[in-house]
Amino acid sequence: MTKGNRKIGLGIMGWADMLIKLAIPYNSLEAIELAKKVMRTIQETAIETSIELAKERGAFPNFRNSVFYDRGEPERRNATLTTIAPTGTISIIAGTSSGIEPLFALAFERHVLDGERLVEVNQLLLEELKKRGLYSDEVVEEILEKGSLKDIAGIPEDMKRVYVVAYDVDPEWHIKVQAAFQKYTDNAVSKTINYPNSATVEDIKKGYLLAYELGLKGITVYRDGSREAQVLYVGAKKKEEETKPVRVRREVRERPKIVQGMTFKIATGCGNLYVTVNEDEYGPFEVFSHLGKTGGCASSQSEALSRMISIALRSGVPIEEIVDQLRGIRCPNPIWDQGQMVLSCPDAIAKALQWYIDLKKQKQGALFPQEELRKLEAKRGAPKAAQLPEGVRDDLVFCPECGSRMMIIEGCATCPVCGYSKCS
Repeated sequence: MTKGNRKIGLGIMGWADMLIKLAIPYNSLEAIELAKKVMRTIQETAIETSIELAKERGAFPNFRNSVFYDRGEPERRNATLTTIAPTGTISIIAGTSSGIEPLFALAFERHVLDGERLVEVNQLLLEELKKRGLYSDEVVEEILEKGSLKDIAGIPEDMKRVYVVAYDVDPEWHIKVQAAFQKYTDNAVSKTINYPNSATVEDIKKGYLLAYELGLKGITVYRDGSREAQVLYVGAKKKEEETKPVRVRREVRERPKIVQGMTFKIATGCGNLYVTVNEDEYGPFEVFSHLGKTGGCASSQSEALSRMISIALRSGVPIEEIVDQLRGIRCPNPIWDQGQMVLSCPDAIAKALQWYIDLKKQKQGALFPQEELRKLEAKRGAPKAAQLPEGVRDDLVFCPECGSRMMIIEGCATCPVCGYSKCS
């Protein structure tokens, strides 16, 4: 399809910087009209060039099945020509604003890679401040803290109108700018509609309806602070203080002489795993795990993991968070156990902990009598070993990839459906 249509996506970046240099506010009718003019020029020039290229190299192969052929238009080299991409990384390299976005902030910190902090101040603003004799370390520090000129005393109103940032622009203007570019863009337009932290569901609804009415193909909305970690932060000093990690010393609960708990038996690729969850008066307290096959690396790893889980529980880490961390960890020997796939020993421990949580919820915190536990076990509806053909191991019956019944082919358990093999 790519070769058949030869779609390309000519676009722009640096729109916000261009408006600043022309002293045109981003959120103005003048900017909207200029956006249409710029994008129309790009689209018309691209069509003319694509038609010329088709004369030399031929039209895209699917041209006769296209709307252009139906409308009697000249052959063109490409099915689509224009796209507004985000240009996030390449705009950083080019030293200009991203795509058609307004400036996120005039000074901000960018979190990249493994949380490394980069502080940036808009160069056009620095030049303007120096040109007008307004530059000082104090002004720069205030801009760095607030990210915008809106609430800074001593800055002329004409600068505040031109040097607007994303959160100075009402969502309605964000959408109108996107619509202006979409009118002359073949493919989609990448644009973030920025909402303040105070935005409501109704506010977002209005934005989507306006985008629909203006004929947009789609929009991206973002409410400030709706993610715990976001790439850009306004006000470096303030955010640094707010997000600075606070080290809290956890009080580790002492172990009583006597504790009570439950032990769960779960089959794994390394053998049967017995997981014991003990509790004290405050809830789950410690975990022990023991493989039926004693010794070896797997046994030592499960013991080490159980010790870490125990210290986490005694330090107040919720058992649900531990389950989330361990669930889904995979090893080369997954296995079916009582109707569910056990991906590894850590995954088995997670399943045992979840089983414990579910049982405690059913009993509202009390321990189950042994007879009731047997009834619950029977209700799991799991295939038992006695139901399998004599001499066949239960871990060789079902394929860990697709769940189909395995077959012994050339001495190895192999899935006839997806081709998975225990020996490969």
